[in-house]
Parts: sequence; C-alpha cells; structure tokens
Amino acid sequence: MRTKCLLACVILSLVTFSFSQSGDSASGRQDLSDLNTQHEPPMLGIHWARGFSPFARSGAPKGNNPDMTYHGGVILPSVVSEAIFWGPSWSNSTFVGDKVTGLDSWYTGFSGSNYAKTSDEYTGSNGTVGSTITHDGHLIDTSTAAGGSSTSAIVAEVCKEIKSPVSNGYYPVYVDVKRGNAGYCAYHTFGSCSGVTVQVAFFFDLDGDPGCDPQDTSGLHSQGLAALANVSGHELSEARTDPNSPGAWYDKKGQENGDKCAWTFDVPLVTFSNGTEWKIQGEWSNNAYNTGTGYPNSAGQDGCLDGH
Repeated sequence: MRTKCLLACVILSLVTFSFSQSGDSASGRQDLSDLNTQHEPPMLGIHWARGFSPFARSGAPKGNNPDMTYHGGVILPSVVSEAIFWGPSWSNSTFVGDKVTGLDSWYTGFSGSNYAKTSDEYTGSNGTVGSTITHDGHLIDTSTAAGGSSTSAIVAEVCKEIKSPVSNGYYPVYVDVKRGNAGYCAYHTFGSCSGVTVQVAFFFDLDGDPGCDPQDTSGLHSQGLAALANVSGHELSEARTDPNSPGAWYDKKGQENGDKCAWTFDVPLVTFSNGTEWKIQGEWSNNAYNTGTGYPNSAGQDGCLDGH
C-alpha cells in the first residue's frame, strides 16, 4: 500500500510509526519504518486488521475511475516461493497444528488457480504477471522471532535462511508473535540477499485474533490457518503485481490490488488447483470494474474477483 498522505498513529505497542514518502517520490511509497536514523525498506500492501482503516474509503465520486494505474516498474511473471516459520513455538506440535502443512498446500494449490489468474491482466516492463508459482516448501527457525516493526529484521531473517535466493523469489515469514495492538495483520516488502532482489512478506501469529479472522465456518481448517491463508492471498497477489521500487500497479490512493478488496468475500470458499478450498478475499481487477463483471469492494466498486 502506498500513499502521499501524512498520518500518524500508534500501531505497535511502544513503537510509533509515521506515514511519509520514501526516497522515491515518484512512486509515493509509504514508509512505515519506526522513527530512527536507519533506512528501512517500506511496508507495502499492508493488510489492515478489521476496524483499523486509516485510509477508509467512502466510495469514489461519480466519474472518478478507481482503477489502478501503471507506474513503470517490474512485475513477477512467475514466482518461486519458500515459507519461513520463525520462532520457538514452531517446535511445539500443538501450536503448529495444521498451519505448516496447510500453508504448503495453499502455496502449491495457488499455482495455476483461477484465483491466481485474477492478477494476470497486469503487465510491467519485464512482461506479464503469470499464475505459475513453484513452491519449494518451508524452513523452520526456532530462534526468537522479531515482531515485524523493523522490515530490515524480516529481510535479514530471509537472507539468513534462504541459501540460494532467486530474482523471482517470494519468501513469506510467519512468526509466532501475536499482533497485540498493531493495526495490521501482514505486509509485503523487498530487500537484497547476496545481491539478489527478493520479495518478502511478514505475518503475525493470528491464532484467536478476531481482527484478522476471515470467519471461515467450513471446518476444513483451524482458525489460525484460515486467517493466515486469507492474508497470504492478499500479500502474494500484491507482490506479483507491485513487487518493488519504482512500483508497478496501484491506484491514486496508493492502494494495491489486495488493498482495494480487503475483507470482501464473494463466495464461502474458493477452490485452488490442487482441490483445496479456502475462504479468501478477492483481488482488484481493472478489467472486471470496467466491464461490470466484478463483485463490490467495501466502497461499493464492482472490481473484485476471486476466481471461484
């Protein structure tokens, strides 16, 4: 998520964040790094918790097109993913439950799914977003995890764990740290490992967290897995369409495709290519909005698709 607005709010206990432009003023990137002298990669595509929307949408005025526009950057034509589960709780089978195996299945099934194809209309300087995701499984690091307030700490964890990073790599980090009073569930960012630019995402432990719960009543997954799966769809879709500086696809408010459809669901469950089913938010499609074939987001704009 990017914005040129200025807004201050406390979203982590004892940590104050500010909304400001990054060094790349053309992209209007949002930098939510804590206020210190160190440069941090920006938090992008923040999946705000329910009820916490500092950029709440009241609906676009008539004649004001809400479509995302292209900002000149690259996209991800394909993705190689590898998940990192960080924190001592990942050695506890009770805590782990179905989350590790479930997320491996989620990433595998995402590839080639109609859900993934909701983002395939977007092009960049290096080609077209594709729906192929090669999932290389997961790594577990039982050292004490960071809480996400420092994006550089999350990138450093990825660089420590991923021995052979690739340029189309997407490395989500799932920690065992609770959200607390943070206003967000997850975000994506980017960094450099061994000279290779990689895409990174951060996710809190969402077990029992009503603010980040999609309220999946299917009984197919634990609540914690269902919550992580939903926000994972948001972040991966945004990383594919708007991976890094100078930015690719976002709207005039700085919202990426996941942001524009956050917490909106068209059907109870979406089926992935491996037959797994998930309650998952839609993603914004310019084409769907322009042809009237999408379902409405929270602002009533009919541009969301989930590929069901």
